[in-house]
Amino acid sequence: MTAVNGRVFNFSAGPAALPEVVLQQAADEMTNWRGCGAGVMELSHRSREFVSIAEQAEADLRELLGVPDNYSVLFLQGGATGQFGFVPLNLSRGFADANYVNTGQWSKKAITQASNYLNVHVAATGEESGFCHIPDESAWSVNPDAAYLHYTPNETIGGVEFGFVPDSAGLPLVADMSSTLLSRPVDVSRFGVIYAGAQKNIGPSGLTVVIVNRDLFGRAHDILPDAFNYESQDKAGSMLNTPPTYSWYIAGLVFNWLKSLGGIDAIAAINERKANKLYDVIDGSDYYSNPVKKDCRSWMNIPFICGDGSADDAFLSGATEAGLHTLKGHRSVGGMRASIYNAMPEEGVDALISYMQEFERTRT
Repeated sequence: MTAVNGRVFNFSAGPAALPEVVLQQAADEMTNWRGCGAGVMELSHRSREFVSIAEQAEADLRELLGVPDNYSVLFLQGGATGQFGFVPLNLSRGFADANYVNTGQWSKKAITQASNYLNVHVAATGEESGFCHIPDESAWSVNPDAAYLHYTPNETIGGVEFGFVPDSAGLPLVADMSSTLLSRPVDVSRFGVIYAGAQKNIGPSGLTVVIVNRDLFGRAHDILPDAFNYESQDKAGSMLNTPPTYSWYIAGLVFNWLKSLGGIDAIAAINERKANKLYDVIDGSDYYSNPVKKDCRSWMNIPFICGDGSADDAFLSGATEAGLHTLKGHRSVGGMRASIYNAMPEEGVDALISYMQEFERTRT
């Protein structure tokens, strides 16, 4: 059981699957991009050729997300983990505190890093439920004098996703959208900063997209290096230093692929359908289970276990033989996790469902 052209269905949480048409175009252009005699990896980031790639990618991303003109779109390095530190350093001048919502492992990592530079006020936490729910917003405690409010819209490890944009009480709202950006519509104007590591829905690892309201420029801490200063990189067109050129190029191909599908609304409908199919199988079974409350289940990352968990290893072994790869859950929670980002075709979800149903039949 494999996808077209002998490729497996890759359910990895990241780096994740890329659209096959994007991979094919990149392969076709590997040694000679549009007749220029060199591959993209060999082009100077200052060259006319690469500048055209970069400008088109930014224009397409702005179009897909409806990014307002007063927002900067940056293509940087360092991953979301780097942004855990760069966000407070870019927004902390004149402030001693920052608000964070704790909904899982990535929120906790962001809190740990921010604590090096600011007093972190945890406005809400889902830890008491084992991170299986989103705390009721009516019970949040937001410090109105803090620099910003930070949250993680989708937690890849626990499979918890916000179905709403929080009220930031007038503070800049900051979101780590690494695993959800481009998967569904988002009103960028409601955010001060959106950041995302590329290796889920955007492109290969090595690239970090940051979308920031320029009104927040001028709040950077003095110790922040220019390479990670949003204002400095904005002025330099994300080329203050040599950017991750090939990852930027692949991201541009992904943006174009999304446009060809009909944009964010179209891919959101596909993503919702894929997730609902898989949750329906889990909920309709007495054998599989998912611990997350139904009103905050992730479209992107779906954890589950078999029975009492004793058959998980057998499930994973058989899945790999069936061409269903990287379904093992994160080491901190175990079980299985199906990451079904944009590039996971619906056929892959259907193949997983068929395998799950057959595995359950043989075990019960």
